[in-house]
Amino acid sequence: MKMPTLSVIALAVVSALTISACANVSGLKINNFDLGKTLNAANSAKNAIVPLTEQEEIALGEGVASNLLGLAPLHTDREVQRYVNTVGRWVSMHSERPDLPWTFAVLDSNEVNAFAAPGGYVVLTKGMLMKIGSEAELAGVLGHEVAHVVRKHHLNAMQKSSAMSAVRDGLDVAITAKNGNPNVLKVLSVGTALYARGLDKEDEYESDRMGVVLAARAGYDPFGLPAVLHSLQKVNSSDEGMQLLFQTHPKLSDRLAQLDGIMGKDFDRYENLPSVQGRFEKVMMRLKGTSK
Repeated sequence: MKMPTLSVIALAVVSALTISACANVSGLKINNFDLGKTLNAANSAKNAIVPLTEQEEIALGEGVASNLLGLAPLHTDREVQRYVNTVGRWVSMHSERPDLPWTFAVLDSNEVNAFAAPGGYVVLTKGMLMKIGSEAELAGVLGHEVAHVVRKHHLNAMQKSSAMSAVRDGLDVAITAKNGNPNVLKVLSVGTALYARGLDKEDEYESDRMGVVLAARAGYDPFGLPAVLHSLQKVNSSDEGMQLLFQTHPKLSDRLAQLDGIMGKDFDRYENLPSVQGRFEKVMMRLKGTSK
């Protein structure tokens, strides 16, 4: 039996959520949390949006990240997970929000994609990692996702929807509960719909620009991210594993053109950078199952 791909699962999840949000879902509860009442209240609370505190942002991101992590299992190799976290945290330390509880994870999925959630959560698929050719390229990809968090792209998009004001009570319950019930945060899956339709193009372009800068600040060749985008251009557009990436991001050619417009003038290729290719290749061998 063929397992459904990550993109198919993701679209099914968010489609169900969208239908629930639009229909009359009175009485629908998750662990005694009245989701129907919450979503219905959202429709009459369009003008009640209040900026979230950082603590609330982190709690929201945890809920969204939990949903993303539920779409496919984590890759079981701890060294792979540790390595991606090492690079990701190093890049995030050079951002404007270094003190967030940055967490990076690799999903065991052949889909080619990466996601960020508010509060410092970044998820990368094995399929994306396999398309990366160097640590500088990895730093560029992670820098792009870190930029989404720093600029609060997903958070801002969610706050523009009427649903955000209605889930604040759920956040308060999750934050103030003595032990914190993570199931309460599942009501925040309404925000997961963003990962099926994608952000505005300008948000993606801004994250590309910032990702290049963050990688450079961290000491990596800033041309790592463009190199990944060039590699992805070579993949057949009908490749099933690329569908969600293509659906939720601007055209690769447009992203490269945007970067070319700034990097040709303001960036030089770095020379004599410290070599980290050895550790990158060691991790890639583990990922491919050719190393014990």
